[in-house]
Amino acid sequence: MRQHIERLKQNLGKTMVGKADAIRLVLVAVLSGGHALLEDVPGVGKTLLAKSLARSIDGKFQRIQCTPDLLPTDVTGTNIWNPRSGEFEFLPGPVFANVLLADEINRATPRTQSALLEVMEEKQVTVDGVSRKVPTPFFVIATQNPIEYQGTFPLPEAQMDRFTLSLTLGYPAALEELQMLERLSDTFAVEDLQPCISLEEVQELRRLCAAVKVEGSLKQYIVDLVRSTREDEEITLGVSPRGAVALHRASQALAFMEGRDFATDDDVKYVAPHVLSHRLIPAGGRRAKAIVDRLLRSVPIP
Repeated sequence: MRQHIERLKQNLGKTMVGKADAIRLVLVAVLSGGHALLEDVPGVGKTLLAKSLARSIDGKFQRIQCTPDLLPTDVTGTNIWNPRSGEFEFLPGPVFANVLLADEINRATPRTQSALLEVMEEKQVTVDGVSRKVPTPFFVIATQNPIEYQGTFPLPEAQMDRFTLSLTLGYPAALEELQMLERLSDTFAVEDLQPCISLEEVQELRRLCAAVKVEGSLKQYIVDLVRSTREDEEITLGVSPRGAVALHRASQALAFMEGRDFATDDDVKYVAPHVLSHRLIPAGGRRAKAIVDRLLRSVPIP
């Protein structure tokens, strides 16, 4: 099944210039059954990446532009009265998709942000006491601008914990930006991307990733790494057990993408900064990623 992953990488590379690491991490999130948070400035290709992924897996794509006046029912859907039938009918919201882009999620109010909590964890939406499953696979890419704070609502810890990993796309290198300008004369667009893998194959890839072997000593290393965040004096709030599970699954997915049926400590070290940094709260204005890098150097490998 690994040839499907290579086709996915090539397909996404047709629209994303010089973003191999970002593509790898997003695919890790997809194959591990989680979600991704993109923290970056506007205009670096976040929406393009989400659209390209949806078209590549032949899935339904929906986009939510988060604003302070966005209501929870604008996300999940609502019951409306049908005068012809004399009954209420459910009108699905944009969460009923395979790939959901929640753009500028921190501009939505906490009440609206909480509408995503259930669906991101349990893959279902409950409206008026009735639970409805969303399509499978279901993947959320949320974006937020880490620079602008006016008119924003910081994501609570429970929301941040729902994201398997966080990443930044960053500005392109000079040569990559030149290639982007040269592509402007090309008529190829994201709408021209053809599916290279089916939704059923994505589910099969997820099943295979979950079967990647993780030795007991490596599991101990994951636990030691996560527990060290709860005992470090530079950290106010450490990583939850859900973070340990996410690190385990992300390591499995990366190992599978690299063509192995077993995970190594290098897999854990590669994904750990992206899986753990957004889940902890540093003390005294320290940078979370710098703390995780320090812990990776200090926590011994069993």
